[in-house]
Amino acid sequence: MQDIVITLLQKMFILTLQMSVPILLVGVVIGLMVSIFQTVTQIQESTLTFVPKIVGCVVLLIFLLPWMMGVFITTVNEFNSMIPQLIGAM
Repeated sequence: MQDIVITLLQKMFILTLQMSVPILLVGVVIGLMVSIFQTVTQIQESTLTFVPKIVGCVVLLIFLLPWMMGVFITTVNEFNSMIPQLIGAM
């Protein structure tokens, strides 16, 4: 029983990382590029840091949504197939 629960938790954490890391990386890269641009040009506009990050993350989310849904549905189906094992282990 404990092994199944640990496996489920590991898979959930991996799924969370798989879905969040690409979007977070794009946000970090765009933020770094905007910071370098602000440093070079000495423009200190606060909205300049947020708008490109939001636009970049939304565009990436639109492109990655089919892949993310496929991975999510596959994982949920795996979890559903493990339900009889969980019930039998009780």
